[in-house]
Order: sequence, then structure tokens, then C-alpha cells
Amino acid sequence: MSRTPLTKQGEILIKEKLSNLKFVERPKISEAIAEARAHGDLKENAEYHAAKELQGLIEAKIGEMESALANAQVIDVKEIPETGRVVFGSTIKIYDVDNDKEITYKIVGNLESDPENGDISIDTPIAQGLVGKFVDDEIKIETPSGNLNFEILEVKHI
Repeated sequence: MSRTPLTKQGEILIKEKLSNLKFVERPKISEAIAEARAHGDLKENAEYHAAKELQGLIEAKIGEMESALANAQVIDVKEIPETGRVVFGSTIKIYDVDNDKEITYKIVGNLESDPENGDISIDTPIAQGLVGKFVDDEIKIETPSGNLNFEILEVKHI
């Protein structure tokens, strides 16, 4: 099985979320199930069925996170010398030629991806198009929504 890349910050964040699910959310659900059971007939008990469904979702999320951490290759980008080349974990400031604006992205693993905050998955077309390029490179990236034209202004390992 191949290893999944994960930034050091992503590993810490996932461990915190996993701990919260295991030691805060899981006990809350167990209490809700016990309380719903106390109300009697389980066949027509909506609270019980909702709590059981939520329990299943939480257990699935816990399993997904544990599996991801077990198969993760944690990369601390701060340990990689800055050469101006875009690598996994880099924070990149680019100029969007078509829209005349600057954008900052950080290339991260799938589980830590948060596009609204500029954290894009290594598997996205934009990240794939940026990796391996250097500061001052002008690039054209094909995406499902059309071609994008960027100039790389800055690459940092933060």
C-alpha cells in the first residue's frame, strides 16, 4: 500500500480531531443512546435511531483517521531547504494572470485540505501543475473548469 503524504501540522490537527472524537464525542453518543433506550420501545424511538446513526458516522470517521495516520508519510517542509522550487508542503504566492490578483496556496494532503483557507490537496490539478515549478515560472494549468494562467511569485517552507 502506498503512503499518503501529510504535513507535520496536518498530523497534529488530525490527532487532535481523532482525540476529540474518541474521548469527547464517542462518550456523548453513548450517553445519548443510553438515554434514548430509557424511553422505552426502540422500534419507534427516533432519538435512539438518530443517536445510533451518529454513532456509526463517528466510528467510521475514527476508523478513517486512524487508517490515514497509519498510512501517512509525514513531511515537515521546514526541514527541506528552500530552493524556490514548489514541493509538497510549500506555501506558494502566485499571480493569477486571468483575474489580475495574487493568491496564496499551501499544498497539503487530502485529509488536511481546506480550499477556503488556501490549503489545497496535492491531488488537485492546481497543486499538480505547481509542483516542480520554480519562482518566476509562468504556467498554464488545465482544470475541469478551464485553463488557468499563473506566475509563481514566491515559494516558502513555513
